[in-house]
Amino acid sequence: METTETQETSVKKSHGWTQLSDGYLSKTPIFQFILVSLIFPLWGAAASLNDILITQFKTVFLLNDAATAFVQSAFYGGYFLIAIPASLIIKRNSYKFAIMTGLIFYILGCAMFFPASRVATYSMFLVAIFAIAIGLSFLETASDTYSSMLGPKQYAILRLNFSQTLVPLGDITGILLGKYLIFGTVGNLSEKMAHMHGAARIAYGEKMLQLTLRPYKYILIVLIVMLIIFALVPMPRAKATAEAKVEGGVAEEERPALGETIKYLWHNTGFKKGVFTQFIYAGLQTTVWSFTIRLALNLNHSITDSAASTFMIFSYIAWFVGKLVANTFMSRFSITGTLTVYSLLGVISLILTFTIPNMTAVYAAIMTSFFFGPEWPTIYTHTLDQVTEKKYTATAGAIIVMALIGGAIIPAIQGVVSDLSGSMQFSFIVPALCFLYITVYFFLEYRFEKKHPDEIQEH
Repeated sequence: METTETQETSVKKSHGWTQLSDGYLSKTPIFQFILVSLIFPLWGAAASLNDILITQFKTVFLLNDAATAFVQSAFYGGYFLIAIPASLIIKRNSYKFAIMTGLIFYILGCAMFFPASRVATYSMFLVAIFAIAIGLSFLETASDTYSSMLGPKQYAILRLNFSQTLVPLGDITGILLGKYLIFGTVGNLSEKMAHMHGAARIAYGEKMLQLTLRPYKYILIVLIVMLIIFALVPMPRAKATAEAKVEGGVAEEERPALGETIKYLWHNTGFKKGVFTQFIYAGLQTTVWSFTIRLALNLNHSITDSAASTFMIFSYIAWFVGKLVANTFMSRFSITGTLTVYSLLGVISLILTFTIPNMTAVYAAIMTSFFFGPEWPTIYTHTLDQVTEKKYTATAGAIIVMALIGGAIIPAIQGVVSDLSGSMQFSFIVPALCFLYITVYFFLEYRFEKKHPDEIQEH
């Protein structure tokens, strides 16, 4: 891993890009950018496998809807707790170092599924999921910001949206691995285990938990290969520098104290508003995907778990297509205007989801994924744009990633609503209200943009 200024200068010459004082590059190093972009599907696969695990754990461990949400709580709780430490590591070392650290934790978390399947307790699986989340927190804290910084500033949103477009491919891969390797030919697990009792039920449940190992074996191979590649490939630092501080002809990186950074960000209203919106969006997306399989099983008792997981494949395909369509509109029209319309149509889809008492509701939930489109990367970059002092970028990006804790809290709220109301379908009113808030956020940003065009930098 290259860390000295002399080595960094030689990398610049060999690859043809120049480090600018604000952290952006004069041109995008294509190979390195693609390599970073390939990290994005890795957390998509882990997130979608959670939706499979929730269905599996609910039956095997006899959990209610609120308890199943602890899978997402462990997952996104890891993001929340580790994002700031990850940003500090980025500040002291590099984005490359943080990405490699994330891959190592991801590998450890996947490896923990082997002892977890033997111990066969819910808490042990949650520990493994939390370990994976630690790795993903490093990966996402580094990669989201790094992707946006790897090239000229005016194309930052375009770069991040391209990288994020690969996330649905990871989600689809995760669901396919779960569909065929975990659910397999088991059929409807809850029906099979409903008539089992005592030792027979425990033995069969342990057998089903062994199936959770299968997808993680393949993921481990990919992670190890990626770790080796990152260790060998030189990467740009892409960090803001203080032009006034020059040593040996190379600008010195600005490394503000954490307290100074937090103080600056706390007084930045636009940044705080964006972080809260990302919190709401993370919860919205997670709730819809966590409960779509359950909704299908509740509305149609004749379908198997494997068949129900197919609806998630449709959801991720819809999400992928929604991103492509939205990117086309955003290249021609206002970004905030496009996302206002997308969000409003998403609200309508979710209203249909919790009001239509048949399988049409499942297809409405799938349609909602289309309107997720590029919401996450757009909110991320739009919020990061509020940080005009780029020396605070690494920590600001980490705080935005911390907003993923919404994926732990809001699904738990939906689980409670489902348990209290006795209706899984009615609980989709929770993400509907979340999408309504996001609609208002983008509308107000769009209106501000129209009134103050000189103060908005959409790139």
